[in-house]
Amino acid sequence: MTTVHHLARAVGSTGSAVPAYRVDVRAGPHQLLADEPADAGGGDSGPSPLVLLVSALAACTATTLRMYAERHGWELSTIEVDSRYDVDDHRRGTIVRTITVPADVAGDRLDALASIAERTPVTLVIRAGTPITTTLRPEA
Repeated sequence: MTTVHHLARAVGSTGSAVPAYRVDVRAGPHQLLADEPADAGGGDSGPSPLVLLVSALAACTATTLRMYAERHGWELSTIEVDSRYDVDDHRRGTIVRTITVPADVAGDRLDALASIAERTPVTLVIRAGTPITTTLRPEA
């Protein structure tokens, strides 16, 4: 028998009293806001869902690399992760991630960080094409 372990949960809600595409998101004790940009009919009061997705990748990558460096006693003053979602003319999507570390990080350390970046939890989830099970239920 397979045991399921809940690693993350978020609840999004929207209503008729808020701007058209604004979504209030609860993630544990945290409150977030998502919205669509104005050119897509939203109020641009928060990041879009796709921006939140690439934000999760950027945050996970930066955190994982920081943890790895600390475990190895490496001093990394900054780690910047720029991630974006692009689509081509055929609507095929790709995520482009650029990681910037201090100039003095080179050789084996740079290779190790690049390898770790390919195995961060969010990277693995996105690449795995994680199945999504959806249940639609009427309000109680």
